[in-house]
Amino acid sequence: MKRLALALLGLLLAAGCSSTSSSPSTTTGAGTSTVRFTAALLPSQETPPITNAESTGNGTATIDFNVTRDASSTITSALVNFQVNVAGLPSTAVVNIAHIHTGVTGVAGPILVNTTTVPGEVVLTGGAGSFTRNAISLPAATAQSIIDNPAGFYFNVHTTLNPGGVMRGQMVKQ
Repeated sequence: MKRLALALLGLLLAAGCSSTSSSPSTTTGAGTSTVRFTAALLPSQETPPITNAESTGNGTATIDFNVTRDASSTITSALVNFQVNVAGLPSTAVVNIAHIHTGVTGVAGPILVNTTTVPGEVVLTGGAGSFTRNAISLPAATAQSIIDNPAGFYFNVHTTLNPGGVMRGQMVKQ
């Protein structure tokens, strides 16, 4: 009887340990989830690289997609949140705009998702500052495209001195 109990206990433990919990979690079926991306922002990553007084800048962007999926896991709606920090800029720098663009490393591409910042809104103190934007609507197909291939998209910040972009970083899925 004791052997039988031990054998059953062993089988139960083996069954419990054989779950697939070591595989990455993915959202399947209907529901909402968050997909996080980051981008390390550098003037040297702009196309062409920045070499003027603002070339000392750097920053980070954390970009969260809050997606809703239907029963077949198709994204039906998406909202995006941005948290952007910049530093190392001259005290006279003025941040104008910031957004996600289509484009692989070294390729300048069109604006895809705007953060809605406006010139002068981001106040820099000692060449550093930050801004947050939440719940910006994102077309479902755009969200899916970025989730499928984040390296094909970049985030950048523009200033008055560098209207084409002062610092840029490719998106990396976390």
